[in-house]
Amino acid sequence: MGKQRSEIAMSADEISDFLNAGGTVQLALIGPDGYPDITPMWFVIDGDTLWMRTYGKSQKVVNARRDPRCCALIETGDRYLELRGVQITGDVQVVDDVDRICWVAARLMVKYEGVDPEHIPALETAYRDRAPKQVALSLSLDRIVSWDHRKMAPA
Repeated sequence: MGKQRSEIAMSADEISDFLNAGGTVQLALIGPDGYPDITPMWFVIDGDTLWMRTYGKSQKVVNARRDPRCCALIETGDRYLELRGVQITGDVQVVDDVDRICWVAARLMVKYEGVDPEHIPALETAYRDRAPKQVALSLSLDRIVSWDHRKMAPA
């Protein structure tokens, strides 16, 4: 399986394109009962970090503060030879910085709501009143496993 895995792994450019294309990340943290707690999240990429935004009192934040170990999955495809995905493993960081929360929120609106990027400064300003009740979550892109089953299809 090792050789096949290396043949279907995405290149760094393919991973970047895949992560920036959209989709929803499934964020798995350890719940209060010790079992995985999986939550769909919108995300943006900034350099080598995946960023998300949520309410500071949400269960996922309680979980992350208690035990930051997580796994995040972004995947697409309905049939075996269409499957593509990126799995990121690491420690999620809870960030209370209002400027960063506004930064993330504005870019999520551009990525998922179709807002024109030229409105980012205004979005960041408008979001400041809501930001204190929220947090940003960051996850380093250091530990990635990827696959693109389309690479197995006959030429």
